[in-house]
Amino acid sequence: MGLLFFPRGGSSHVARNLATSLPLTGWNTTILSGSITEADTFGDAARFYRGLDVRPVDMTRALHSLDPMAADPPLHPSYEERENAPDRIFASLDDAEAEHQVTAWAKALQSAGAAHADVLHLHHLTPLYEAAARVAPRVPVVGHLHGTELLMLEAIEHDPYRWPHGEAWAERMRTWAEQAQRLIVLTETACDRAAHVLGIDVAKCATVPNGFNPDRFGVHPVDRVEVLGRLGVEIDEDTPVLLYVGRFTEVKRIPLLIEAYERARPGFYQRAPLVIVGGFPNEFEGEHPDDAIARVGARDIHLTGWHDHQELPEILNASAALVLPSVREQFGQVIVEAMACGIPAIAVDAYGPAEIIDHGETGWLVEPDDVSSLTNALVEAVNRPAERRRRGRNAEAEAHGRYAWPALAQRVADIYDDAADATSLRENAALSG
Repeated sequence: MGLLFFPRGGSSHVARNLATSLPLTGWNTTILSGSITEADTFGDAARFYRGLDVRPVDMTRALHSLDPMAADPPLHPSYEERENAPDRIFASLDDAEAEHQVTAWAKALQSAGAAHADVLHLHHLTPLYEAAARVAPRVPVVGHLHGTELLMLEAIEHDPYRWPHGEAWAERMRTWAEQAQRLIVLTETACDRAAHVLGIDVAKCATVPNGFNPDRFGVHPVDRVEVLGRLGVEIDEDTPVLLYVGRFTEVKRIPLLIEAYERARPGFYQRAPLVIVGGFPNEFEGEHPDDAIARVGARDIHLTGWHDHQELPEILNASAALVLPSVREQFGQVIVEAMACGIPAIAVDAYGPAEIIDHGETGWLVEPDDVSSLTNALVEAVNRPAERRRRGRNAEAEAHGRYAWPALAQRVADIYDDAADATSLRENAALSG
């Protein structure tokens, strides 16, 4: 498995869960991943993938160099454009900078023994594909689209001149998608979008949603007062807590959530604090949550910082409902993890959440960028505890039936088998011909 990015987003959790579950299917995994090894950061691949066969590519020096894209190895680029971010958007990199990425990752793949693998599972569409074509040209590639690459491609399609090298990167990514034997996508909607922007046959797509680890996520009794107290939030035992978990990127719409919460709060029958867990250190887009809180004069909102994923099951079990107002959430892994813990979610009726949540049965779906719709859902979730618990029970059953990683890993293993078998058939046919 190859991941250009250091662990901070959903794809790293997917890789870790898959690598943990795949041995039961007969496949063993080596993970090649970007890494940041500074103290007090969460991007250390050796730590994140502890217990697995991981080969980190340390980008720490690049992070602090004058030009992170020129370091050796370079920092990974991003699919997002964030002001003053060291990881510049892919579409801003010229041909020489793109080649530098490929060269660095070809060395890393060679060192990790990629040429001797049965399958290369490459997460996202990144220069790892070109590097793999040079280092391991006979090894079949299974690609994995997590959605953020589709957002950048759609932005380039909408405005080809937004970034100086957007069209060149779009062409590279189309070539890489064609290079893959199969492309794993998270939803049927993502398959249609990928086919459109990448020009691929939909038959190349295999839909495998993200999942949760059933050994860690489930309904468990917790001391809610103690768990929330560790986050700096004081509650009574019967105080419902609304929870947001995620990064502070622009599409997550956290300022909109803060505004909706402050509108909803006077209508609550009882106190229901909003707890915001996340915000990768020194990373945010648009208005910072602190500034949004000050702007609307919001009260009882608690920014608790970025926490290790190991803490999430307890935090979820201490909460009443998850709120995810993101307007372009490609899947929503935290929704599935919350559902597995019997916690219903409030999310936007678009992209991934619309395919996960059954409105009225396992959670609430609201209109995108609609403060009133989100406000009403918050009030209902707080003021109707019996209904909230009913949807939570339904959500738990749905999650365990559809999204547990062991079953999803078997689907991925079947894709590997097909890719390896197809490659063997082609090579045998070429030899016999």
